[in-house]
Amino acid sequence: MRILLQFPEGLKQEAMKHAKELEKQGNEVFISASPTFGACDLALDEMRNIGADKLIHFGHAEFHHVKENVEYVPYFVDAPTTLLPESLEVLKDHNTISIVTTIQHIHQLDSVKRFYEEHGKRVMIGKPYGFAKNNGQILGCDIGSAASVDKDVDAHVYFGGGMFHPLGALLNTTKPFFVIEPFENKIERIDKYREIYRKRSKGKIMRALKAKGIGILVSTKNGQHNMNLANIIKKKAEEAGLSAEILVANTFDFMSLSNMLEFDAFVNTACPRVSIDDIERTRAPLLSANELMEVLRMKKELIALQK
Repeated sequence: MRILLQFPEGLKQEAMKHAKELEKQGNEVFISASPTFGACDLALDEMRNIGADKLIHFGHAEFHHVKENVEYVPYFVDAPTTLLPESLEVLKDHNTISIVTTIQHIHQLDSVKRFYEEHGKRVMIGKPYGFAKNNGQILGCDIGSAASVDKDVDAHVYFGGGMFHPLGALLNTTKPFFVIEPFENKIERIDKYREIYRKRSKGKIMRALKAKGIGILVSTKNGQHNMNLANIIKKKAEEAGLSAEILVANTFDFMSLSNMLEFDAFVNTACPRVSIDDIERTRAPLLSANELMEVLRMKKELIALQK
């Protein structure tokens, strides 16, 4: 069998080992050298171009079904739980909490839940919106496991590495949000970032009010392609008197986008985190679809006031 292997950046150092194991079984093995941002970003083009019979994607659970033969190999990591007793002090005023984590630590969620329950907490595990496959699991684009229980809890707790995943959940919830980072041995309350990102969003909207040309970003990645939304955005922008075109790429090069001087603003329809995390990488405002709708609403109000 001809097999293509795909690894996220943190696991690429294991590519050779897995390739050799499969070759010993009589398979012809190739390794994708492209970056991947998750199971929404499968190496399907590479798979088709080399005629692979199967793609084995490491590090993530299935995002959504594709017609190609794809095997998902989640990568589980046992994170140290030594900070859990210390976290009881910062959570002392919060009786009902939700716990979220990533696929790498989802197997530890029950034990973390049990710890807090043994220390008098009521623990809720929310359900994802559908892209994530496990209760309590969050992705950059699926924060349902936190948002679905936000009204019922006093606080949220993220257990795992990094800020990428909890930041997305934070921006879609309203309650105090704590990060237990077992690898950096720290506990942090991150509520302050809600206001920081609210101000950033408002700043983008105000800058985009002067825009006359809009570039709408459409990704060809398997789990990020949203041409329907792009067409809706294009129609609404043109109805508001703006020039709008759809820009297509697999991975957007922001330096290349900045060379497109006729566009005064860009609207993201790909991974929702692009319009949050990459806003400083373009010379023009990089908006979400909702932010563009706010721009169009404000433009309409300004025109009415001028009449």
